[in-house]
Amino acid sequence: MNELSIVLAGGGTAGHVSPMLAVARALDRLAPEVRQTVIGTAAGLETRLVPEAGYRLETIEKVPMPRRPSRNMLRFPSRFGQAVRDAAGILRAEQADVVMGVGGYVCTPVFVAARRLGIPVVIHEANARPGLANKLGHRFAAFTGVAFENTPLKGSEWVGMPMSREISQLDRAKQRGPALEALGLDPEKVTLVVTGGSSGALSLNLSIKAALTELLGTGAQVLHLTGRDKALTGEHGGLLEHPGYHQREYLDGMELAYAAADLIIARAGAATVSEIAAVGLPAIFVPLPVGNGEQELNARELVAAGGALLVKDEHFNRSWIRRNIVPLLEDPGLLATMEQQSAARGITDADDRMARATLAAAGHPISTSETEK
Repeated sequence: MNELSIVLAGGGTAGHVSPMLAVARALDRLAPEVRQTVIGTAAGLETRLVPEAGYRLETIEKVPMPRRPSRNMLRFPSRFGQAVRDAAGILRAEQADVVMGVGGYVCTPVFVAARRLGIPVVIHEANARPGLANKLGHRFAAFTGVAFENTPLKGSEWVGMPMSREISQLDRAKQRGPALEALGLDPEKVTLVVTGGSSGALSLNLSIKAALTELLGTGAQVLHLTGRDKALTGEHGGLLEHPGYHQREYLDGMELAYAAADLIIARAGAATVSEIAAVGLPAIFVPLPVGNGEQELNARELVAAGGALLVKDEHFNRSWIRRNIVPLLEDPGLLATMEQQSAARGITDADDRMARATLAAAGHPISTSETEK
């Protein structure tokens, strides 16, 4: 295979950057001779995460579409046009054979530039409700992969969510013991993990605190990842303490928590839902109560399959926990059934699927036999 030039586009949040980097690493495994460049903006997480991962980052201006009449709306056409020209300049300089985009502000001008230059576009959509950039790019994309089966992009392919191989290839049964030991947990107890993500979720934290007596009364132990600066305090102002309750603000390496858990309570971000299905973990999803319901949509397919329960943030309180979570912790058979249903919806090779689609769009397909070498 002659040297290929692949340009990846995306940024802003970890929800865009993480799957993009997972695909980049898969491309390295499948076709190590390929040259990769990332286009992002100078304002997102990509400015740190992309160079740390060892990839070269080029930036263009972030040009969001104005939502209401303003001065920005008047300036938008010229700013967007400049972003398209800047993106085209990068694509020409890199002699791009294909563009793989994951959405976000940066992708719209990159997709437009690629189309004008006749460069094929491959898209990954992480959310059940597609973003504007991917809706536009999908109209002329050579391939669109989606994380959720019922994402409304006609003709797209359900490939799952590209994620780190530490998670996608996790053997929970094999790693459970070492994970419990590493986290200082009792290997004889059922383990409930609670997380609101790296920034935490105060409402979840307070509800868990209110219901802690009932949760621990089942004989289970609780690993509570409260989020940075959201640690729970006890009556006398120190950290909340109770036998069987283990509190951390943050855990570097969620694969440990996934391996240790018998049940997890979490928000329903696209990556979280996909990771939980990939590792086959029963879950309680409490969608973030902002936006237009994206997180609830993300969770619906796994909930419908029987691998998870869904509860609105406003209803997630001591009474709901007592009625719904306590019985789960006391019924290993029900947890085992949910585990099977969760795993049945999980996809563990989305990174490879997207990498193969990207190479195929560039005219250099990789056969399955080659990926198994």
